[in-house]
Amino acid sequence: MIEISEQRAQLDHPLIAVPSHDELVEQLFVRDLKMFVGGQLEPVQAQIARIEDQALPATVSNNRADALRKRMARHESFRTWLAMKRGSQRHLWSTVADSVERQASELERLAQVEAPLGSVRTDETFDVPAYIQRGDIHLMPGGNAHDDGSLLQGAVMDRGGAVYMLGRNGGMLNDLRGQTAVAHVLTRFPDFAPTRILDMGCGIGTSTVPAATAFPEAEVHGIDVGASILRYAHARAEHLGAAVHFSQQSAEKTDFADASFDLVYSCVLFHETSQAATLNIMAECKRLLRPGGLMVHLEVPLLHDNTDTWIELNGALEAQYNNEPNWRGALTADYQGLMAGAGFKDLMIGYQPTSQAARRGPFRFGPDSEGVFRSWFIASGVA
Repeated sequence: MIEISEQRAQLDHPLIAVPSHDELVEQLFVRDLKMFVGGQLEPVQAQIARIEDQALPATVSNNRADALRKRMARHESFRTWLAMKRGSQRHLWSTVADSVERQASELERLAQVEAPLGSVRTDETFDVPAYIQRGDIHLMPGGNAHDDGSLLQGAVMDRGGAVYMLGRNGGMLNDLRGQTAVAHVLTRFPDFAPTRILDMGCGIGTSTVPAATAFPEAEVHGIDVGASILRYAHARAEHLGAAVHFSQQSAEKTDFADASFDLVYSCVLFHETSQAATLNIMAECKRLLRPGGLMVHLEVPLLHDNTDTWIELNGALEAQYNNEPNWRGALTADYQGLMAGAGFKDLMIGYQPTSQAARRGPFRFGPDSEGVFRSWFIASGVA
């Protein structure tokens, strides 16, 4: 017990599950397996796919990715790669869940914070969107909206997310996307001083706390669909000294008043929703923002135009094998048209370099990606 306490004292925040020696070894194995599957096996499949694509008749224009998939399915290496891709993800959640369950009582105790800075509001009658219920996103058992009255699903998401991202999204804080989104705000408006901020699809608050840290005078809110992850987000933010008000709501329609925020943003939200939801979220952002307020949406830097059949097929596989409900829609969306249609102006679409700390930048933005995990796609506009 003393050893665990000492380990907690050295963590970025004490609420994260601390693995035993054997659990840590297993988690590191899963991390390395995922790196092998994605870093060595996948590029080989890409090479094979491009050869197979050239062999497809030129007359195959519609559903070319489907035709390529049928050809690829004949390769044992392709089938093995897909099995390992899905299997390694399932293994990740299994080992993390075992670790979290072993520490359940300790985590619940740590979540009891006296004189909290922020708050958490859940809703037993909340109607979870169909695209969330349809499958467990990222294959996490129970999915984002699972709730057993505890905060354990949030604890699984926290530790599992750090392993899932292979430590490339800010280590155990997993906050580089939030830091980058806020850095974009400061790139656009260096003197921006919002009084009220909303993070849509906040998850466990990894993208929310950076806003509270960068703008300590602002009232910061975070919304998501899962009660368990929000309870965890609240406790996590408290341990990090951030005053955040979390509530269980859908980004498509919130209970906040019209024109009540200066900044509304999201981090990797759209690819976990639907195309119809994307339109609704854009409209809700416009409703919530005061005139002159800023909307910022950060997404994965893998946008494509469907001209590469392998990229199109790989996107479909990601959606299917990692349960990403709107992966293809989010990565091919016309964000310029979506934002303009919702009534936004002064639009900016491009890539923001990854920021370790929003207030330190880097404060540059441009049309070209600097690479996965080195920059993030961002679409922003003024209400």
